[in-house]
Amino acid sequence: MSIEKGREHLKKYGADHRVMEFEVSSATVELAAKALNTEGKRIAKTLSFLLEDGAILIVAAGDAKIDNKKYKQTFSQKAKMLTYEQVEEMIGHSVGGVCPFGINKGVRVYLDESLKRFDTVFPAVGSSNSAIELNMEELEKFSECDGWVDVCKLPEKE
Repeated sequence: MSIEKGREHLKKYGADHRVMEFEVSSATVELAAKALNTEGKRIAKTLSFLLEDGAILIVAAGDAKIDNKKYKQTFSQKAKMLTYEQVEEMIGHSVGGVCPFGINKGVRVYLDESLKRFDTVFPAVGSSNSAIELNMEELEKFSECDGWVDVCKLPEKE
């Protein structure tokens, strides 16, 4: 089960006990924000893309959207999201629970600058009803990311 892979990964950092599981779905930014009683922008959504040499994950703030121009400048190709069918096979988690913890070997993880606005964020932990609260230093360490990127745009100020 995917959440077990996520927990096992977090155990290396002594953080597995911090995983929260909900009675309700947290599969979307809106549902996760409701389950956690927080703002949607603090949900760290994990997006999966296909590059010529394999799959990558980009963890971004819940209100951020991929900026195709910035993405192409960073990765030298157009943004191509994995299909629903490709996600579990290539990443190791199902849609709704995709996270940077306990993923398949060879999948690179990048954290988007949009997350740095917050002291803590809430990524999923491999299931559609889980999350963990992490600060940026923990997210960077626990995700074993390849680095920070700036490939998203934020909504216009309300």
